[in-house]
Amino acid sequence: MFEISERLKKIPPYLFVEIDRKKKEMILKGEDVIDFGVGDPDMPTPENIIEAMKKAVENPQFHRYPFGKGTKEFRKAISSFYKKNYDVDIDYENEICVLIGSKEGIAHFPLCFINPGDISLVPEPGYPVYNIGTLIAGGETYFLPLKEENNFLPDLGKIPNEIVRKAKILYLNYPNNPTGTFAPYEFLKEVVQFCIKNKIILVYDAAYSEIYFEKRPINIFSIEGAKKVTIEFNSLSKTYNMTGWRVGWACGNSSLISALAKIKENIDSGTFEAIQFAGIEALTGPQTSVIKIREIYKKRRDIFAEGLKELGIDFNLPLGTFYFWIKINGSSVKFVDFLLENGKIVATPGIGFGPSGEGFVRFSLTINEEKIIEAIKRIKRIWVR
Repeated sequence: MFEISERLKKIPPYLFVEIDRKKKEMILKGEDVIDFGVGDPDMPTPENIIEAMKKAVENPQFHRYPFGKGTKEFRKAISSFYKKNYDVDIDYENEICVLIGSKEGIAHFPLCFINPGDISLVPEPGYPVYNIGTLIAGGETYFLPLKEENNFLPDLGKIPNEIVRKAKILYLNYPNNPTGTFAPYEFLKEVVQFCIKNKIILVYDAAYSEIYFEKRPINIFSIEGAKKVTIEFNSLSKTYNMTGWRVGWACGNSSLISALAKIKENIDSGTFEAIQFAGIEALTGPQTSVIKIREIYKKRRDIFAEGLKELGIDFNLPLGTFYFWIKINGSSVKFVDFLLENGKIVATPGIGFGPSGEGFVRFSLTINEEKIIEAIKRIKRIWVR
């Protein structure tokens, strides 16, 4: 009856919604499904954060519109987080904007700077929202393949000059979803200089910055000159098991932050202040839960890795995130369907993250050790070498 916009027609079905639909269909049939699909932490939010939220909800001053870039107290806590963990200075007054989850901010940001015909440089395989946000803003996407032979880093030197001239935004995400890789210092230095030289905004998605194992990843603002061109997006979702709470932030270049805040003022009314109060506790309270969460994911990673080795399945051991990016032969969609039909195992086809994801499958380790061990047993029963 009603014709949808051309903008909406360009947007593909959101990958994880489709996976969730298929999973629910099997569960309704009574199947015992092991879900390695969507990256949604299975552990509860730490108790100290929950208690802070309970206290905050009872405060009537938090029941009104939370206009603005976020409470001063929460922005100060975010600033302190960067200083303590990365020795990076972030001005809480001008360089931080609180978000209703980092996904919201990433999706809205292109509206600030992308005009029709402008280009976003988007890594693939990668988080679909980089492309979708660009399309919603009326821009065009130029995809940067992340290849295993290049350690899943984009090759900036291969971007045609005519594309560089039209590019307004470059997206990067490290620790990387879906590959689990880190960006080395020299590469990040190259990226910053590339963006400064070509007057391109660097959007750095650091949602997994605190999910690491052997070593802490490099923060983009530790690179000289980064703040001239960079806005970083981060979140409490993965670090503190708060995906459903919907709270995150953007930080960095003050003019980029100001533009994003202006868009948000006209689209939403801010982040519930009780959640911001709980966020202060998350960032400034005891961090023993974060250490434990990392230890749990590392143990799950090692169990899964050992099982894959026994099967002779090729993989790169993830340095961070809770994802495994596994190389397979043939179609990733067919492989995922095979796992679902024969093993009652849900995984995510690599092609869903972009063309360079074909030949890979992503497993999210947001399930307990017993289920991971059971999944390995099921894969052994159905695996054909």
